[in-house]
Amino acid sequence: MVGKVKWFNDQKGYGFIAQEGGKDVFVHHSAIQMEGFRTLAEGEEVSYELVEGNKGPQAVNVMKAAAVSS
Repeated sequence: MVGKVKWFNDQKGYGFIAQEGGKDVFVHHSAIQMEGFRTLAEGEEVSYELVEGNKGPQAVNVMKAAAVSS
């Protein structure tokens, strides 16, 4: 799936992805696939897989869209 980062808090280590035509999806820093400090920027396009977490939909295997296309 592809969505845009609604917001991400570096200090808390989580945020939400806005998915087209659906609920916002929770994302934890541990689900971000990248080297070094794992963070996302507001408005950034990302690809992810959707799973059902304890508190609702949750994103896993999150990658920045630029990293996917290169």
